[in-house]
Amino acid sequence: MHGDTILLMTFVFALVAAFVGGIVARALRLPPIVGYLVGGMVVSPFTPGFIGDSDAMNQLSEVGVMFMMFSTGLHFSLKDLFEVKGIAIPGAILQIVAGTLAGYALAMAFGWSAEAGIMLGLSVSIASTVVLIKNLTDAGLYQSHGGRVATGWLIVEDLATVVILVVLPVLFGPGEVSGPALAAGLAEALAKTVIFVALMLVVGSRVLPWLLTRIARFCPGELFQLAVVVIALGTAMAASLFFDLSVALGAFLAGVVVGGSKLSHRVAAEAIPFKDLFSIIFFASVGMMVNPATLAAHLPELVALVALIIVGKWLINMVLGTVLSAGLHTSLTVAAGLAQIGEFSFIIGQTGMSLGILSADQYSLILGGAVVSIALNSFVFKGIGPIEDWMRGHKRLSGLYERHVHHFEPPADNLGGHVVVVGYGHAGRCVTEVVKNLDIPCLVVERELQVAEEAETDGLSVLVGDAANSEILSHAHLDTARVLVIAGNGDGAAEQIAREARELAPNLRIVTRAETEDGVAALVAAGADDVVRPELEGGIELMRHTMLDLGYRPKQIQDYANDLRASGYEALGDGAQGKRMHAFERLVASLAEVDLHWISVGEGCPLAGCTLAQLDLRARTGANAVALRRGTDIELFLDAGTVLEAGDRVGMIGTAEALEAAEALLSA
Repeated sequence: MHGDTILLMTFVFALVAAFVGGIVARALRLPPIVGYLVGGMVVSPFTPGFIGDSDAMNQLSEVGVMFMMFSTGLHFSLKDLFEVKGIAIPGAILQIVAGTLAGYALAMAFGWSAEAGIMLGLSVSIASTVVLIKNLTDAGLYQSHGGRVATGWLIVEDLATVVILVVLPVLFGPGEVSGPALAAGLAEALAKTVIFVALMLVVGSRVLPWLLTRIARFCPGELFQLAVVVIALGTAMAASLFFDLSVALGAFLAGVVVGGSKLSHRVAAEAIPFKDLFSIIFFASVGMMVNPATLAAHLPELVALVALIIVGKWLINMVLGTVLSAGLHTSLTVAAGLAQIGEFSFIIGQTGMSLGILSADQYSLILGGAVVSIALNSFVFKGIGPIEDWMRGHKRLSGLYERHVHHFEPPADNLGGHVVVVGYGHAGRCVTEVVKNLDIPCLVVERELQVAEEAETDGLSVLVGDAANSEILSHAHLDTARVLVIAGNGDGAAEQIAREARELAPNLRIVTRAETEDGVAALVAAGADDVVRPELEGGIELMRHTMLDLGYRPKQIQDYANDLRASGYEALGDGAQGKRMHAFERLVASLAEVDLHWISVGEGCPLAGCTLAQLDLRARTGANAVALRRGTDIELFLDAGTVLEAGDRVGMIGTAEALEAAEALLSA
């Protein structure tokens, strides 16, 4: 019975171990990935207790790679890749060469054969796209310029890996290697890659979105969810079976194609649960492949290998950052993201074992280096901010990275009475547009260079930097500013910015946004004066329009809105809540017995075509007409010459009795 259910038991126990490991890691303030890896080691064949089927889990982990790469493709357009091609393509090629040479030198120091040294070098040179995206997302850098460069860099490495896996059997396989055979193998691999990419971009970009649209329109929701799974996994398997490409590359291209459709957001929402679950299985399966006894027996070699992967590759990529003039923040992001190895390194190592080049102990050492580098990679990301601050303090050093980077004029020393807006996204632009039109000085703090250039083009003063991770706020003249608006995403970053700003300027007004009710409380505790919850405000507006269309009066709607805001902004207190009321709401709330009501002028109303002076509604009904809706237009401050037409909606104020009389008169 145990043999019949070994896959199920391995799957369940691995998830349980990963869950417990993740909870413990969280309690110890470690990245959850560390817990997932340790959980996999607990159920591995190399530790006491339950012996899991590592081969079966390794196959399940491939599903995690597919879903992760599919989700990456959904959010990564070819336009993004072309924008970073000047850095990503030469950087990836140079880094593979430099990493392979460094790994080969280390293998020679270990006393390995030259062939094994090449295998170690190639394994070290290829980083894990899955780990990169996970850590970029956790660090809030996935959509940044550096995140896009790093992702494009890894995509180029993935393509290079396809070629490497074709070359290795030809180069190290049985028999002599001839130049024509090697050239033929390379040509075949490149031809298959080009054909598959062309099919996906030309045919798939038309067929897959069309198919999803039809399924979404005519089929139940579960079929749409199944279609997403079939497209992600089916395309990946087709790439592997028919074109000898990696499943990761196939899934990525499927995501790129689907990401260009109108249903991309719904597809992403359907894929997220699968991606999260199977990515955990991926990390657990990596842990299951590690033999702790082997690593303990080769501890000095393991330490040296991990140092090469983390420190050596970080230094290599930082040097390439100076060569490519990629910008300091981008170079640090790329160097941190690539300071690890993962799934493609395993594949290269397995290929080395199948060719008889690597021994089991050597392959275990590569696995151990991968596990340790994955576990430590998130800590490397935490060093980006402090290292960037230190390097910017040394102008010559930072200048090596930013020779071709646009430099912004610093804010004037006498800047005062201004508004500081952190984040130049959609919300930030709404604020700056109004402030600029009112001729109030405005300073934008933006992390992304391209977005900062857009703000400067729009005529705004700009500070480039991450307000949550640097001393950038100290240059924003907060002590003389009138208001600080934190318009960026993320409650955690906004909380840190608010706390630092409050220390720099105790009397500054701070306005920010929060995603959750807990976020409101945390931001208020950090020093924010006014916090907006976009989701809550949007819900209130939806409720308001719905109730207006149902015929409810604004005074009644106001009561509901007050209750919703009272529950959603409890941390702000009654005083701050009152300040957030709109002028129209305060007007309605002060009318006591008087109310505002919208009355439609009936199609058969004999009064249609008359002016308000001719109707004399106040004398007839006791109600006053104060607004008029005609189609999508709204007119306020009506005069006596305003003509009412059939289909108009007249906004009137008065007592309940007066409004009933007016409705009877106009809707007849």
